[in-house]
Amino acid sequence: MRSGIELIVGIDEAGRGPLAGPVVAAAVILNPKKIPKGLDDSKRLTPQRREELFDIITETALACAVSSISAPVIDATDILKAALEAMRRAVCSLAIVPGHALIDGRDVAPGLPCPATALIKGDQRSVSIAAASILAKVTRDRMMSQTGKYFPLYGLEMHAGYGTEYHRNAMEAHGPVVGLHRFSFSPLKERQA
Repeated sequence: MRSGIELIVGIDEAGRGPLAGPVVAAAVILNPKKIPKGLDDSKRLTPQRREELFDIITETALACAVSSISAPVIDATDILKAALEAMRRAVCSLAIVPGHALIDGRDVAPGLPCPATALIKGDQRSVSIAAASILAKVTRDRMMSQTGKYFPLYGLEMHAGYGTEYHRNAMEAHGPVVGLHRFSFSPLKERQA
């Protein structure tokens, strides 16, 4: 902003590591005059605080968008490509074209409509990225909780598809679900070999 770029978009994703569900990315252009208090890496906030901030961010941001890439697409490409594509889609879905993007991590998503900078631990260094991390995490958690209603044997609302002991045991007992589970991830990958 000091260099004259006004519209900065923060970008982050949630769900790179789970065995089930989509990877979700969010893009947020905060209003510099209405920065929500308490923005931080979503993993360092309680679920209740993330939900509260989700509402504040969506009410006060100049623009925000969320995109997801399904497990079958993750399996057809790879998780990094899927996460970067979700990021690109989120930015391209914004109602405002940003002047610069700040992205959590090491990689810049190809095809962005603006210049971009990748920041390691960006969700702890940039309020814009922190806001995006909250939107991505809350959206993905809500998606997995809803999915858990259709597949109650897997306890998705408790662990959001991560490889917990409960989830691994449920997959062993009931098998994986096509369209939900990531067959390119261990232990499912080994199971198919």
